[in-house]
Amino acid sequence: MISIRNLQKSFGKLRVLHGISLEMHPGQVVALIGPNASGKTTLLKCILGMVVPDSGLIEFDGKAVNQEVSYRKYIGYMPQIGRYPENMRVRQVMKMMIDLYPDGAVIDNELANAFSLHSMDQKFMRTLSGGSRQKVSAVLAFLFDVPVLILDEPTAGLDPISAEILRQKILHEREKGKLIIISSHVLSELEGIATDILYVADGKVKTYQPITELLEETGTSHTREAILEIMNRHAGNH
Repeated sequence: MISIRNLQKSFGKLRVLHGISLEMHPGQVVALIGPNASGKTTLLKCILGMVVPDSGLIEFDGKAVNQEVSYRKYIGYMPQIGRYPENMRVRQVMKMMIDLYPDGAVIDNELANAFSLHSMDQKFMRTLSGGSRQKVSAVLAFLFDVPVLILDEPTAGLDPISAEILRQKILHEREKGKLIIISSHVLSELEGIATDILYVADGKVKTYQPITELLEETGTSHTREAILEIMNRHAGNH
């Protein structure tokens, strides 16, 4: 579904992505992990078309993303920090997003209902706490029944109950066979969710393999332990 070949990106003299190549398919939940400034967010933004790579190719369902921008409507995106018009109410932001999608788009209100978003729909975005803003970001990411979800630090700022609600929603969408990419520093939240680990450091892919293989290779029984083993293995190389 998403194919990346030899992706390169620099910001001035700082080289951020060094020849990233990989493929991701429906049914995968890819945990994107790595140290700070490893290129994770830049990689996600390249996939989303928010950052233009210097060279390389990204294809979505066989079509180069730089030639067909309409692919973005098939991706639900939850940024690490959601930025919205501060003078708009929550319900206005929701309506604005719905109006951007074509007629016939399937709206998914499951998460909005679980978070009781209706109780804050009259509030202005500028008045929301960090956790409430994160709930809005999550609801917007899952608002349409799309085949791909990209979640950047999804539980940051959420209370434990809300984090578990979001976790269950991710599992529900995984059961539908969607491709889900989760960038997270909270390794425990990947347990039982991720099917594959993509470890990036210094803008390069260090490890990309199924969790089952990783557990066997590292001799561990939990995703968190296997990830820590991989991170420690590469610690001296970045």
